[in-house]
Amino acid sequence: MTSQLPPENGVAGDDEREEEEEEEGESTEAKEEEEEEEEPRLKYQRMGGSLQSILSNDMAASIAVAERMIALGTHDGTVHILDFQGNQIKQFGSHTATVNDLSFDVEGEYVGSCSDDGSVVINSLFTDEKQKFEFHRPMKAVALDPEYSRKTSRRFVTGGLAGQLFLSFKNWLGYNKQVLHDGEGPIHAVKWRNSLIAWANDLGVKVYDMANNQRIAFIERPRASPRPEILRPHLVWQDDTLLVIGWGASVKIAAIRATSQSNGGNPNPNGMKMNIIMSSAKYVDIVASFQTSYHISGIAPYGEALVVLSYIPVEQNGEKEFNATVPSRQGAAQRPEVRIVTWKNDEITTDALPVHGYEHYKAKDYALAHAPFTGSSYAGGQWAAGDEPLYYIVSPKDIVIARPRDAEDHINWLVNHGFHEKALEAAEAGEGRTEVLEEVGAKYLDVLIVERKYAEAAMLCPKLLRGSAFAWERWVFHFAQLRQLPVLVPYIPTENPRLKETAYEIALVALATNPSYHNLLLSTIKSWPPTLYPALPVISAIEPQLDTSSMTDALKEALAELYTINAQYEKAFYIYADLLKPEIFDYIEKHNLHDIVHEKVVKLMKLYSKKTVHLLIQQRDTIAPFEIVEEFLKSKDSDKRYFLHLYLHSLFETDIDAGREFHDMQVELYAEYDPRMLLTFLRTSQHYNLDKAYEIFLRKELVREQVFVLGRMGNAKKALSIIINKLEDIQEAVEFVTEQHDEELWDEFIEECLQKPEMVGMLLEHTVGHLDPLYIVSMVPDGLEIPRLRDRLVKIITDYRTETSLRQGCNDILKADCVNLLVKYFNESKRGIHLGSEEEDAHPQTEQSNATSAYEPSNNMTAQIKSKSRGGRKCCLCFEPFPTQDFSVIAFFCCHAYHEMCLKDGLDNIKARVSSSEESEDEEEREVEESRMRCVLCTTAVG
Repeated sequence: MTSQLPPENGVAGDDEREEEEEEEGESTEAKEEEEEEEEPRLKYQRMGGSLQSILSNDMAASIAVAERMIALGTHDGTVHILDFQGNQIKQFGSHTATVNDLSFDVEGEYVGSCSDDGSVVINSLFTDEKQKFEFHRPMKAVALDPEYSRKTSRRFVTGGLAGQLFLSFKNWLGYNKQVLHDGEGPIHAVKWRNSLIAWANDLGVKVYDMANNQRIAFIERPRASPRPEILRPHLVWQDDTLLVIGWGASVKIAAIRATSQSNGGNPNPNGMKMNIIMSSAKYVDIVASFQTSYHISGIAPYGEALVVLSYIPVEQNGEKEFNATVPSRQGAAQRPEVRIVTWKNDEITTDALPVHGYEHYKAKDYALAHAPFTGSSYAGGQWAAGDEPLYYIVSPKDIVIARPRDAEDHINWLVNHGFHEKALEAAEAGEGRTEVLEEVGAKYLDVLIVERKYAEAAMLCPKLLRGSAFAWERWVFHFAQLRQLPVLVPYIPTENPRLKETAYEIALVALATNPSYHNLLLSTIKSWPPTLYPALPVISAIEPQLDTSSMTDALKEALAELYTINAQYEKAFYIYADLLKPEIFDYIEKHNLHDIVHEKVVKLMKLYSKKTVHLLIQQRDTIAPFEIVEEFLKSKDSDKRYFLHLYLHSLFETDIDAGREFHDMQVELYAEYDPRMLLTFLRTSQHYNLDKAYEIFLRKELVREQVFVLGRMGNAKKALSIIINKLEDIQEAVEFVTEQHDEELWDEFIEECLQKPEMVGMLLEHTVGHLDPLYIVSMVPDGLEIPRLRDRLVKIITDYRTETSLRQGCNDILKADCVNLLVKYFNESKRGIHLGSEEEDAHPQTEQSNATSAYEPSNNMTAQIKSKSRGGRKCCLCFEPFPTQDFSVIAFFCCHAYHEMCLKDGLDNIKARVSSSEESEDEEEREVEESRMRCVLCTTAVG
């Protein structure tokens, strides 16, 4: 993959892909198109700021990165201090030759540099402090003690072509030098981490423990690797215990172990088994090692993987020269590549960098440095926000900054490569800014529209457009222009946001003009609030389609809904009736449309006859029966007569006279649809033509109805003949003759029966109570054989005796009831009525409660009783007048009245006489009799 590098902090750079497409043939292009392009892990940007002016007359030779700044060494011996954007902060003219290596302390307060001029210079970045050390031989590597600024010892290590590794430190006597190692060739690289120092010479890599002042490991130089002068070794401490070595085409990862305590051999994240041991005695364990197909110009950690700056060797005679000891041909070099690989050499991604002048550079002309970072910030393939590592790829005339791609980069890459759905999912997951979702959504919709995937685009609109009314309206009009608005309608919001009326109006019109979407139009009108849009324009778009082939039931119902919204209830009613919608009855009640119901009465009857009839009967004062009948008669429906019958039948049952002008019609309808109810109708109604009815019954062969009509016409004999000859029902004939109250008809009845012997027997059975059986027997001709005559005569006699006995019993019961009622009446007449003053009535005495139980006190009757009493308002015993106040009088229905005391005395005398003469009287009757107040005069008279 070729990376496009924006120069000068974001301006677009050159793109190798275009050049490659020009050089490759058509077959190669087709092959590349088939291959799926991998998403890069890093994004690149050329360093801007002061860098261009610095390198315009000089070339970069070395680089070091601290937490707050960058140190850049050039070939003219100058050390430039830059910020991360490339702006120069300071400049040190420390050397007179190429600066081969740079080193910061952990605090970033001091920077050390070494040069081919044989000197090592340490500069303070925040003070004027400067230390220069002369070693008189070209120095190739330098490393400051990580705690250089904290300790007074001011230690650093350095080495060069002299082959000696010097440890310089300061004590009370001044700076001293100590040779940690020599005799194995020039020192090419050195790195210091905590108490561990790693360096590389011609034989390999060694590790020295400053805590124990001893060398703890030697890692042999990879075999067949170019000389260090041609391809330098690269050392990087990934953490306090892992050393990454890149040399030639080989990568090794060494773990620093301790011998006293083990963690049990837990595997590291790359699957390599690591035994990390904590002790003062340390050793080195190679946990990963692999060979590459390229030269390594720089190496750095990348979370759980590695970033490798690779240099592709020049091919000579069809083979890559890994052992080249001479410089490449000028202008034949390839672009350097940044590769991300695992510890097992599984390549994750590869980016070719369009570095300025790469054609003329060799592997040793490149360098890779990274900003310090913590491995804990990398989890699940993602870096913590703000903690992403920065990688600096240095070439003589250019510096490229690489950093991990963030969520927005990932989304943009997906969009640019046509993976819009994945880009949308990533944007919805909250990766990146909110604006990114809108941008991705807009691009995705554009792509779907171009691909004519309108339904898919419409389905995504709620997710992409969300609460933007402007965006919704824009896409509504856009879909309308494409004539694809119907697919968007189900997703158009009605609230949050609420669009302009025009947007909803054109959406409904678009549905109305396409028969395929009429059902959707109906459901949309029902679901959308009617305040969203004006109904009249939509109605105007639908009405021209009436009575055309494009008119569907769904469109009709939608039109009815719109009529309702527009308060045109009558028009809506007509459509609902035509569509036979069950809810039309509620609609009629809701909008009070009873006066136009008759216009669609046949439709309503077809829909629900029972409910329609109930409505018509209930509203008969509003809906005139003649209007209903007229609608039924002019209808062409095959069931119109049956519906008319149902209506007239219910009308007749509710109000006999309401439809009397249609009773002749009803006779025929009953005869056709419900003959069982015909007799009831005939007996009740007086408004039908008897002759027409008789003709109908003859035609329909309705015998009983013929009998009834003939009877009403006065032709009882013919009616009786029909009963006897056609119905052969003697019981009905008897009932008919009885109803006619015609003695001559009985004779006619008997004569008709005498013509059939069987009928005579039946006549004898059923005329008991109506005719004297002896009279019938006397009219029977001699010699006429009557079946079962003996049994029938026995039954007649038995029935006669039973009837006589019942009559005698009924007479006895009647007489007894009359006597009992007379006695009761007489006793009730003898009851007295107590008349007292208002005060007495308001305060009744307990003593009088039993005495008055047999009569009712009433002040209202006092004057009436007095005026009618035979005593002329005087007591019938003492003949004293009744006082007007504070009196107590007892009156009887016989019109005699007494003072209460006088009545009690008179009754006592009577009781005394009765008790002496009637000692044998029943005790219970005596108690009852004694408890009653009786008129003395009447009682004496009876006695």
